[in-house]
Amino acid sequence: MPTIPQSLVFAILLAMVALFIWDRIRYDLVALLGLVAAMLAGVVPLDQAFNGFSDDVVIIIASALVLSAAVGKSGLIGRGIRYLGPHMQSTGARVIVLTAGVTLLSTLMKNIGALAIFLPVALELARRSKTPPSALLMPMAFGSLVGGLVTLVGTSPNILVARVRADLTGTPFGMFDFTPVGLGVSAVALAFLAVGWRLLPFDRTGATTAANAFEVHPYLSEARLPADTPMVGKTVTEFEALAEGDVEVVAIVREGGHRYVPAGHWTIFANDLLVLRSNPHPLQEIVAEAHLELLGADKGPAKELSPEQITVTEAVVMAGSTLVGSSLERLRLRDTHGLNVLAIARRGQTIETRLREIRFRAGDVLALQGAAETMPDTLRELGCLPLVDRATRLGEPRRDYLPLILLAVVMALVATKLVPVTAAFFGAAVLAVLLGILTLREAYEAIDLPILVLLACLIPISDAVASTGGAELIAGGLATAAGMLPPIGAVALVMAAAMGLTPFLNNAATALIMAPIAASLATKLGLNPDPFLMAVAIGCACDFLTPIGHQCNTLVLGPGGYRFGDYWRLGLPLSVIVLVVATGLLSVFWPLT
Repeated sequence: MPTIPQSLVFAILLAMVALFIWDRIRYDLVALLGLVAAMLAGVVPLDQAFNGFSDDVVIIIASALVLSAAVGKSGLIGRGIRYLGPHMQSTGARVIVLTAGVTLLSTLMKNIGALAIFLPVALELARRSKTPPSALLMPMAFGSLVGGLVTLVGTSPNILVARVRADLTGTPFGMFDFTPVGLGVSAVALAFLAVGWRLLPFDRTGATTAANAFEVHPYLSEARLPADTPMVGKTVTEFEALAEGDVEVVAIVREGGHRYVPAGHWTIFANDLLVLRSNPHPLQEIVAEAHLELLGADKGPAKELSPEQITVTEAVVMAGSTLVGSSLERLRLRDTHGLNVLAIARRGQTIETRLREIRFRAGDVLALQGAAETMPDTLRELGCLPLVDRATRLGEPRRDYLPLILLAVVMALVATKLVPVTAAFFGAAVLAVLLGILTLREAYEAIDLPILVLLACLIPISDAVASTGGAELIAGGLATAAGMLPPIGAVALVMAAAMGLTPFLNNAATALIMAPIAASLATKLGLNPDPFLMAVAIGCACDFLTPIGHQCNTLVLGPGGYRFGDYWRLGLPLSVIVLVVATGLLSVFWPLT
């Protein structure tokens, strides 16, 4: 039977898991509430409650995020892929090159940063080669996840299980302790993705033409019909014929805001507000030809700045963005950020409501108009990723090489053990600012503060699971089940449990919960805890089943035109392959006894 402290810590953990799954309260706030509850319950001593904020794990992850942002400034990667573009004659070749590239980069930096660098390049290549982006983007996202397994800093779970090992043995995992197993898993995963992309639904109806396959559209936009346009008095059918059927009139708003769904014979009158659905290029053409006034395009920054100072950018709404769950009417982006939202695209759902009433979701793609000078900073502040090649915004050519040189120096210092991991990455982050690769503001914006708060709060709670004997109690139950399995089966059981939890929790939270349990299980079975901790890291990092379990999966949701259920088509067989291969490799490189 669990003791009172064990029961309390389990209750707090279960409540936090329930709130994570409910997803109505931000995960960092859930972690803060969990820490407060743990202090009130007495399972986390007051003098140890804030030790997580000074933990090396938090410093390493924050520094790795800054260094990833610095590497993202380099245009060499994009130029290299564009150079190889003409030599990639088939979809399979493009999948292999892009997925291998993002996997390799993920071994050296945070996997979300590596994918963000490759995404605009992949979309450009898809457009030029008339390849459906849905065939390219999910394999790239999964490649970035397995690439993160190769080094300590590739993904957060690696850093967290290294901390648990340090608590157990006094020595954390090193930078390249993950490499033998990580490289093997990555190689097998790449081999599968090279052919497995055919499982993806890239040939859906409505996405079979080259244009539709590339675009993350159709966009929903609104345009007013001025009195002097030649389309006044024409029918809806005649209006749509002007765009050769590429623009659809979804609704007409007239008579003081009344919204009507028109038939083809309806007549269009002056000052009608037309709700249009189309791809961007036909929309631009019909706006020009019919002299339409795109709603919002002449307000805010467009009214105050010259045409040369204004830009229109497509951007993906990321998970955790301040836009998620809010509408244009509520956000007042024009007043607060100087942005006009000209159009919105969302795959898997037909949007019929007014633009201002739509509640944004992660994966939505927006056409945003604003000041060219401040657009990048504004998008970062809002949590949106621009779908443009970063190389077009580079300054001096030397900065293409400088971040990559800095990264190489850091990896060399850590590999030779001349400098500890924490000091090396922290120093590199500071140097990235001093050398002008990043501005101080860009460095602060690169730090994902909510995830750092989550980690800092969960570390003392995770320690409480171990110190109260809770981890040992759960491990005892698992040991009973694992007793009927060979030792390698117990490792597979731990990895499968981590894989099962991480789609519903943040992968860092899963690692902090599972790592002490896995270590206790290994002790009860009289086995080496190292392969069990490695199994937790691999299971937490390999979330291939949903678009919401990891930021990399969310990032490609909109641009790839995927639906929620598409991920398991490719992700389920990949999960089984990783489980089998990783378990076998762990038994080879990390002896169980």
